[in-house]
Amino acid sequence: MSKFDGKVAIVTGAASGIGKEIAERFAAQGGIPVIADLNPDAAEATAAQIRGTGADAFAVAMNVTDEAAVDQGVAAVMAKYGRIDVLVSNAGIQIVSPIESFPFADWKKLLAIHLDGAFLTTRACIRHMYAAKSGSIVYMGSVHSKEASKLKAPYVTAKHGLIGLCKVIAKEGAAYNVRANVVCPGFVRTPLVEKQIPEQAKELGISEADVIRNVMLKDTVDGEFTTTADVAEAVLFFAGAETNAMTGQSLVVSHGWFMQ
Repeated sequence: MSKFDGKVAIVTGAASGIGKEIAERFAAQGGIPVIADLNPDAAEATAAQIRGTGADAFAVAMNVTDEAAVDQGVAAVMAKYGRIDVLVSNAGIQIVSPIESFPFADWKKLLAIHLDGAFLTTRACIRHMYAAKSGSIVYMGSVHSKEASKLKAPYVTAKHGLIGLCKVIAKEGAAYNVRANVVCPGFVRTPLVEKQIPEQAKELGISEADVIRNVMLKDTVDGEFTTTADVAEAVLFFAGAETNAMTGQSLVVSHGWFMQ
């Protein structure tokens, strides 16, 4: 018997990449992942794939920046399962540009997805967690929750912000046995990162190989990318914590890029 048997986890941005791996692993350990994604067809495809393994999974369309869409998606999960045990706030995008030419619209768009999305999904889920006197929230931070890189002003700002939000939720949620923690990955070769390689090469005037070796992986101990499996393992570690001993914390998963 797994500690996740019958438990329901909403994972945002779970149709692909890190979110999909988290959903698959949660299902493999007896849990029921809810694939919440902006792309409803991709969300349903991932849910169907998980159901094909004999596990349960549910897809909901969710634009995490839209208050009504978030509240409706969470209400649909409650209507179907009557519980929400875990929220993994994972949905995110990346936009790279030097600060002097960063479009304000892009700044607002990125912050909305990362920070508004975390706030809205937290607020919608935590009401049900409080009622159940149990819950775990895991935010997808980044090494950029601790560090900075050129060309990523809003991303670094947003990921630092998630640490602050997490700490507040940990303090407010403690009375209701609700925990909040942050997983901070290094570079993972998802479509989000693949897209950045040519963009950074162009902005920095170097080759794509140099971006990987001398920008992305320069400070790791072994020149290796973090994997989606590495990140999912850390998320499930926090999601499965059963006491307030582990709350308000951040765990860096980055091949030693950032050490704390």
